[in-house]
Amino acid sequence: MQHQDTVRSEGSSSNTETINQRGSLAGTSKGNELATAQTFEIGQPENLRTRYRLIREFSEKLSETLEPEDCVVQTMPEASPVKWHLAHTSWFFETFVLKEALPRHNPIHAQYAYLFNSYYNAAGKMHCRPKRGLISRPTLRETMEYRRQVDGIMDAVFEKPAILEKFAPVILLGLHHEQQHQELILTDIKHVFSENPLRPVFCERSTPKSAPVALASWQSFPAGVYEIGYKGAGFHFDNEGPHHRQFVEPFQLMPRLVTNGDYVEFIEDGGYRRPEFWLSLGWYTVNEQRWEAPLYWEKRDGSWWAFTLAGMRKLDKDEPVCHVSYFEADAFARWAKARLPYEFEWEVAAADLPYAGNFAENRSFHPQPLDQTATRRPLAQMFGDVWEWTSSSYSPYPGYAPAVGALGEYNGKFMCNQYVLRGGSCTTSQSHIRKTYRNFFPPNARWQFTGIRLARSLA
Repeated sequence: MQHQDTVRSEGSSSNTETINQRGSLAGTSKGNELATAQTFEIGQPENLRTRYRLIREFSEKLSETLEPEDCVVQTMPEASPVKWHLAHTSWFFETFVLKEALPRHNPIHAQYAYLFNSYYNAAGKMHCRPKRGLISRPTLRETMEYRRQVDGIMDAVFEKPAILEKFAPVILLGLHHEQQHQELILTDIKHVFSENPLRPVFCERSTPKSAPVALASWQSFPAGVYEIGYKGAGFHFDNEGPHHRQFVEPFQLMPRLVTNGDYVEFIEDGGYRRPEFWLSLGWYTVNEQRWEAPLYWEKRDGSWWAFTLAGMRKLDKDEPVCHVSYFEADAFARWAKARLPYEFEWEVAAADLPYAGNFAENRSFHPQPLDQTATRRPLAQMFGDVWEWTSSSYSPYPGYAPAVGALGEYNGKFMCNQYVLRGGSCTTSQSHIRKTYRNFFPPNARWQFTGIRLARSLA
């Protein structure tokens, strides 16, 4: 939700009967036109049609500044070319909606099922993931035409009430799936551009002037039995449930995210050279990969700089640190005489907070410094800016069972060797996030917008 192809999860239906792989969307959000399309019920087909149009358009707007050559490059096995993301999200609708809803549907391009399937074994064979960058054909133009063809046939589905009612949950799942790939488009192209010595600019943006702000004290939460996981009829991925009770010991959360300035202190105190702060596998990774700082940081004439989607910039010490692995987040926490929160603690702390933050709709695509408005809340920047590492391994909730069929592969089979992240990032859509959303990545992943919030146990 790994925010790789494997950060995903499923949902429950908008009918009273719960179906793991299906979902409806409830709630509203602030932001641009994309965010305002959030409320949806199966009885409101025009809302779903509008949401479909807006989300599909947003994917293409993300590639407007790119050249065709940019869209075919793959710089590491975990990342995929922009062209692949644009095709795969269309394959999803063709495979799980059009093929199932329209008995007479013939594949638009039969070979695309092999090229653009990601990991759904039940849906057929798939191309080798690390070699997606070798797929020069179909061209970007042909890929965009494929999207047009899928959208055209989807229009026919929206005109058929009986079919739409049956497949609306799958369509909604496909839209949330596409929003996940929108985030991957941004993080993957950032990695692509970072490997280019010309350091291309994805999008120009103004740099907000940061200034020190008064900070609240650490927030304390009492021990108790809390309700965890999604509850209700709205859309959610299947790994957010079942709703259950969890005993939580008393704890505190840091009122803000760890900043670049905080992290520089860790570096300058020998953080990357002192094994006492690191997990064994983390220390091995630091030495094997020769990590000395977060991904995209560079030292120039004694000062730290960072590569962003707006190009190289001098490091702003007031911005939240990002592009750190779980290993780095855990080591920093130990150095700071604290720890990372458990995912249940994070969810308890976020329960009464608004969905306010720096999301993809803002088009900054970069974490922002804390401002005075945010400091009025007891916990600032809980949503948006950076995904927050937790110390919780990604595992099933009590009673969890994946659905039968290809869509049942969306989440459950990845519940091993990954850690949970919460809260969304500056490349996550506000209309996509929930307080119960469980993103997950392996502990060495750094190319996502991942950051740190500290926690402490209370005696």
